[in-house]
Amino acid sequence: MPSKSSAREFSLLIKPASADCNLRCDYCFYLDRASLYPEEKVHRMNDEVLEKMVRSFLGLRQNGYSFGWQGGEPALMGLNFFKKVTEFQERYGRRGAVISNGLQTNGTLITDEMARHFARYKFLVGISLDGPKDLHNQFRKKQDAGGSYDDVIRGIETLKRNNVEFNVLVLVSSANVEKPGAVYNHLTDMGIAYHQYIPCVEFDEQGNPLPWTITGEQWGNFLTNIFHLWHSRNDIRKVSIRNFDAVLQLLVNKQIVMCTMGRNCSSYFVVEYNGDVYPCDFFVQKDLYLGNILSNSWEELRSNRTYRNFGRKKSETHRLCRECPYLSFCAGDCLKHRISPISDHKTLSRLCEGWKMFYRDTLPLFKSLASMMRS
Repeated sequence: MPSKSSAREFSLLIKPASADCNLRCDYCFYLDRASLYPEEKVHRMNDEVLEKMVRSFLGLRQNGYSFGWQGGEPALMGLNFFKKVTEFQERYGRRGAVISNGLQTNGTLITDEMARHFARYKFLVGISLDGPKDLHNQFRKKQDAGGSYDDVIRGIETLKRNNVEFNVLVLVSSANVEKPGAVYNHLTDMGIAYHQYIPCVEFDEQGNPLPWTITGEQWGNFLTNIFHLWHSRNDIRKVSIRNFDAVLQLLVNKQIVMCTMGRNCSSYFVVEYNGDVYPCDFFVQKDLYLGNILSNSWEELRSNRTYRNFGRKKSETHRLCRECPYLSFCAGDCLKHRISPISDHKTLSRLCEGWKMFYRDTLPLFKSLASMMRS
């Protein structure tokens, strides 16, 4: 008889090397999180924290268990760390449990040995690549300020050579937002069939947008142009774009598969290198500290008042959102695009006009595609 799953399933997004990274990308929002842990210059998850996290998470009754390894740069942990990850998962996972591992990396530290391990255990690897070399290198830099493009491409070739399943995550910034065709063509010319596009929205301490931040209009134009390239070239069955797959899933199955489209920000926990837990990747900050997995159970963390209050903020939208015909798709957008040093969660998203442009233009075609998928 199948086990009864938890009524509130969740996944883990883990920062095993905290904010430590071998690159110095201009737009990185996580580098300054190292200031939370000034007592150590190098941050690495130890065996005690790793084992307790894996054992306790797999001890819950869920339909599936998703581990997302991010950073900073998680590949700094090295091959032996990921061997311990899979060793503990095999030791503590119950028979028949569905365990998935995702790794988001800049790709520059991937070795053949590491890639072979990822292939054996079916890790899904996400590689950050912002388009052609000249666009990618504007903000994605090495510590010596040189561009990282050539190293990233070597990492992609290593994954391909070892048959690792991977996708590409494109951060859409001021460097590439005006060149959607160049970005899309570059990825498809490389034979990359799995894309995800993430808007870059960052503010300074006074609430002013930083130089790499895009406007709503730019985001709307970029995403709409990507859609029409994908649709007009009949790439629908050849190229999977997570942004578009999520819209189709909602139309066809009424299923939300991207947290930005959800109504409550309580679908996962962020676990820092030392076991500290926070509610969201973009909100790892002292006032949102929830506890530590060495001293708190998942039940305690899920019922934490700070976590529950944070989750509810997603649905507490601006009054204009409630009248918007696209609210069921964007859900007011990510809190990161609403909250800034000078605005709260009830503020309209900086990207609001862009989302409206995108859905106004593409939703009829999405509905037609959904209809074909149902038939």
